[in-house]
Amino acid sequence: MAGFMQELWESIFTPGTTPTLLVATNATFACLQLVLLLLLVATYSIHFVILSFLCCGLWWAINWFAAELKVAQVKEAKEKARSERAAAVQNSGDSDTEVEAAFIPKSKPTSGSTEVEVTEQARDLKLRAEPSSSSGTKSSVSTEDEWEKVSENENEKDK
Repeated sequence: MAGFMQELWESIFTPGTTPTLLVATNATFACLQLVLLLLLVATYSIHFVILSFLCCGLWWAINWFAAELKVAQVKEAKEKARSERAAAVQNSGDSDTEVEAAFIPKSKPTSGSTEVEVTEQARDLKLRAEPSSSSGTKSSVSTEDEWEKVSENENEKDK
């Protein structure tokens, strides 16, 4: 019993389901069903029948999930073994050179135009005056101006 409890404690920290954890889960649900049956016999309350059905559904769902997880793990292990074998076969070739396969499209793309449209630049645009080097960059000057405007507005509201 002490060995089972130790394995159960260690299985809590192991990812996935372990046989020890499933045995403990099934034993717990069996005990819960027994308690619900005894309470039903003692009280004749329909609530314990409903709770028993809910318990059965949860018990079945947990076991189903554990079985599906095991099937997925087996499938993943097979895929990993297959990919490792394929890599070993590929690496065991006699060639000492590496060859990279080039991508060759099967057909030409049909979307897009083959003609180039030329647009004229607008001649009405004017460049901004360069700020002096002592006043800072363009962004810092405009930001400082904005802060000055905000502080002036706040001063006017306070008056």
